[in-house]
Amino acid sequence: MFTLMKLELKKFKLGWYVKGVIIANILIAALLVCIGYVEKLEGNVGISSYDEAFLIAGTLVRATFIIFAAVLITKFIIEEFKNKTTNVLFTYPVPRKKFIVVKLWIIGLLTFITIFISNVFVLVSIIVFDSYFEFIPGTFSTAALGQQLLSMVTFAFAAAGTSLIPLYFGMRKYSVPTTIISSILIVSLISSHNPVFSTASIVYIPLFLAVIGIVIAFWSIRNIEKVDMI
Repeated sequence: MFTLMKLELKKFKLGWYVKGVIIANILIAALLVCIGYVEKLEGNVGISSYDEAFLIAGTLVRATFIIFAAVLITKFIIEEFKNKTTNVLFTYPVPRKKFIVVKLWIIGLLTFITIFISNVFVLVSIIVFDSYFEFIPGTFSTAALGQQLLSMVTFAFAAAGTSLIPLYFGMRKYSVPTTIISSILIVSLISSHNPVFSTASIVYIPLFLAVIGIVIAFWSIRNIEKVDMI
């Protein structure tokens, strides 16, 4: 399994992904800091508390990298089937399903790790800049740090599972646009946030979708051994 993962990672150079993650994190952190600071200059409260800052930051991070995961799905799986480059892989004495499961593991792990690290980076950035510009009312409590880290891990796991749902739609006709669009629709569903009701703060929704995502992913490849690649 790990040997196959190394081969896949070597085959698909992920420099573009790392660069994209770095740029996205900087933009998300800059956006939140700018909103808070500009609103403060105008005499308004853009971000009412650290809890709200963490909620918004987490929502933006998950939304961004679920879409990134859809791009990974297209590159690791959809495009290979569409261009029939999987024919070479399937000549190896390894079950087809195992190859696809390895790809899904890579996508899921990358998404989980990326979301967790990105959450930490964005939140640390907010705390550091707020210590200078004071655009968030109140102070950050280190006592809540453990709870926040647990929340980050839970939501990152949920998002990683949810990110696999677009595979089902993409595999129907090996369509890259369908894969990306379905991920955007999923993001819009789980990232709704307003003062009255916020799906982004309810962990049970993404956890439920994570289970669906994992089930759908394996459902999508259940007959992969019988697929004619010619």
